[in-house]
Amino acid sequence: MSNTNPRAVDIGRTLDDGPFSALQKWVVLLASLAIVMDGLDGQLIGFAIPMMLKDWGLPRSAFAPAVAAGLLGMAIGSASVGAFADRFGRRLAVVGSVLLFGLATCAIGFAPDVPTLALLRFVAGLGIGGALPSATTMTAEFTPARRRTLAVTATIVCYPLGGMIAGLFAGLVLPVLGWKGLFWIGGLFPIAMALLLGLALPESPRYLARHRERWDALTRLLARMGRQVGAGSVFVDAAEQQREQSAGFAAVFSRDHRRDTLALSFAFFMCLLAVYSAFSWLPTMLATEGLPLDIAGSGLTAYNFGGVFGALLCAVAISRHGSRWPLILCCLGGAATAFVLKGVDVKQNTQLLIVGLGLHGLFVNAVQSTMYALCAHVYPTAVRATGTATALAVGRFGAILSAFAGAAVITSGGAGAYLSLLGGAMVLALVGLLLVRRHIPSLAARAAGRAAPLAGKAA
Repeated sequence: MSNTNPRAVDIGRTLDDGPFSALQKWVVLLASLAIVMDGLDGQLIGFAIPMMLKDWGLPRSAFAPAVAAGLLGMAIGSASVGAFADRFGRRLAVVGSVLLFGLATCAIGFAPDVPTLALLRFVAGLGIGGALPSATTMTAEFTPARRRTLAVTATIVCYPLGGMIAGLFAGLVLPVLGWKGLFWIGGLFPIAMALLLGLALPESPRYLARHRERWDALTRLLARMGRQVGAGSVFVDAAEQQREQSAGFAAVFSRDHRRDTLALSFAFFMCLLAVYSAFSWLPTMLATEGLPLDIAGSGLTAYNFGGVFGALLCAVAISRHGSRWPLILCCLGGAATAFVLKGVDVKQNTQLLIVGLGLHGLFVNAVQSTMYALCAHVYPTAVRATGTATALAVGRFGAILSAFAGAAVITSGGAGAYLSLLGGAMVLALVGLLLVRRHIPSLAARAAGRAAPLAGKAA
């Protein structure tokens, strides 16, 4: 007998309230590894430039266009990959982004001059910028609601982990194979990762649910995730249908989402200004204050180390208490630690300064990393990748500004002015986050929201 009344399956409820299966955890692992590659390739240029300066006989300022080109590529990649992922799928966006920056990084090893280097860094930046929002969107859409914030944050913290691996990798490769070998081998890792992703990464169930012709594939995927649905089921996404009016950039800046988009974009801008000012200029600032280069480098190591723990701790807090107060407190902590460190004598209290920088990194990266989870909550499925990518693209311009602002404040005011830049940026990030309307609710609020419909049915 034909099925004249096919069962309607709410894909959102099926994913959000169901178990966290082995396949879903595997997808989160793959997305995290993609971000590790993202962080690794994104940081290689900083380790290679000193050796390239000697080989090409150029001043440091000559490499500024190449650094800026990479950051510009990241901004464009962050903005454009979201629309691509919403239209053609998250899987293709992740695989394509990783493959693109892997190939471009390999090609940098053949660059004969700075203009070629700048062009290749721009292309690599497109992939580096595109991988982060598409991979985090994939994580968000494969993870049950109760685990989503922690899973997305665990994915994001793989970026600084990739940067730490890049430092270890560069220390081993540069003395033996030089900067060319650094890029050749460094590019091969993400190329291999892209092949693995192409073979093992499934498409997002929520994306498949929006395409009727792919419902058979969705049924099979759900079965692999331990969620059996009947053949011929009709898939809906009830919670998303209540919120989405249209797709693409128009929806991101629609009346319903405009305030959150502008607030998140501003918060990303200021937070990335602080983060990349540390990534690019923290060792330089410490060296300018008279510290040896190895001690100066340990400041950035402490910053990244603290950032990993801060992001994970903040994610746990958000899972329990919602996103508003944890993010507000971390913004305040990031600003306060920067301003307090202005009173520390760099030479006489070096150890205290390094610890303080680690604490500052803990607060700043806690904000930066968990804002991706906030984006995943704010935007509905149809524009989730576009919305996240748009906010991050604006934030990338804060990173670009850091290339010039960091150098300027160190030159004009030394450590004090530099730390004021870091603290001031976090104060302004706080303003942006205070303006966001759709913060992640607390665990108690989510439980009450789920119980309300059941109580209505019982009545």
